[in-house]
Amino acid sequence: MPDLRKILSMTDDELDDLLALWRDRLKSEGKSHNTIKAYFDAVAAWRHWCTAGGHDLELTRGGVAAFVASLRDDGKEAATANARHRGLRRFAAFIADEDGVGDPLAGMRPPKLDRKVVPKLNDDELAALIRACDGKGFRDRRDEAIVRLASEAAARAEELLVLTLDDVDTKRGVAIIRRGKGGVGRVVPFGPKTGLAIGRYLRMRRMHARAGEPALWLGERGKAFGYYGLYGALRRRAERAGIEHFHPHRLRHTAASRWLRAGGSEGGLMAIAGWRSRDMLDRYVEDTKMERAAEESRRLGLGDV
Repeated sequence: MPDLRKILSMTDDELDDLLALWRDRLKSEGKSHNTIKAYFDAVAAWRHWCTAGGHDLELTRGGVAAFVASLRDDGKEAATANARHRGLRRFAAFIADEDGVGDPLAGMRPPKLDRKVVPKLNDDELAALIRACDGKGFRDRRDEAIVRLASEAAARAEELLVLTLDDVDTKRGVAIIRRGKGGVGRVVPFGPKTGLAIGRYLRMRRMHARAGEPALWLGERGKAFGYYGLYGALRRRAERAGIEHFHPHRLRHTAASRWLRAGGSEGGLMAIAGWRSRDMLDRYVEDTKMERAAEESRRLGLGDV
């Protein structure tokens, strides 16, 4: 059987052709744009490391381990090193399957992830963030609707941004996330206040220059509304509310913590948030675990004897 390491000793043009084929394969499998980008970023980083360091362009366990170790030595986050490792594993598996060769990276363990605590917003901070959206302008209505939906439905920023008008039903109080992470869709509920905020935004949206477009969220002055627009809009609201170190992902953590604190089940939260792994649940609510345990202890009243 041919050796994958020898197959990768090819010219840049040959490797580019192989990457183009891989991209087509990933698209045919329904992989998201972000997933494909992450895989290709991994291969690009590895190629640069090989070229800059005079390493052979070969996917070996030792070479990949050295590449990943260099990322950590350069101060890259464990999550970045893990993503690079995963991308190279996927690339090696693709070649092995495509050309019927052995995969030298099969079974290779990824680097351990640091478990970072992403702090949720407490009730006062969330209320302050919503108040920071006060106003009757288009941006005000849009930003409040986004904050309320994100902090209640535990949706990812990317999932919010691809919502269309047809995906939101304010009468039923549900939003349809047609394709979440891993290609899994789900229906997420929201309450009357969020429904009211979305309804007010939709009323303003009808007067927008791009009102005929299917995208739910629109930018200003005819511009599209992508991640950087979302990040900038909510960051400004957070600054007005006096919330430091804000990023949109904190709203997903906030929704998860509030769900459990209100007595919601872990299984229900996993379904709403689109998690298939219990480990993801633990990561998102790590910062409030002891707080919830203390509240539970007080309710149990085991010392009342």
